[in-house]
Amino acid sequence: MVENDMQICYEQFIDLLKRMKEMDAEYTQALFEFTRQSEKPGALSTKEKELISIALSVAARCPSCIAFHVKNAIREGATKKEIYEAGFVAGLMGGGPAITYLRYLVDACDQFGAR
Repeated sequence: MVENDMQICYEQFIDLLKRMKEMDAEYTQALFEFTRQSEKPGALSTKEKELISIALSVAARCPSCIAFHVKNAIREGATKKEIYEAGFVAGLMGGGPAITYLRYLVDACDQFGAR
């Protein structure tokens, strides 16, 4: 199987955010603030929130989301095992279609250096 280039998925998403800012800076700033508020540590750590986002990304079958949240989770100290387990929960909840998206999760872990 050909490996998915998750760095390209990540970069395309970042490029989209830049273009959105050019189209509507106020909307994009509100989105960034909503994201910041949602991901800041509280009862759950930022790492735990990123792991939840990984599971939701797999269940939603969104490669760009998987790339973005795997990269963020690694930055927050998540291990490959933690990331995989989050994906497995998505497989439980999302069934066969979600399980096929674990391929993107594996590739993102490999390409972004999860340990």
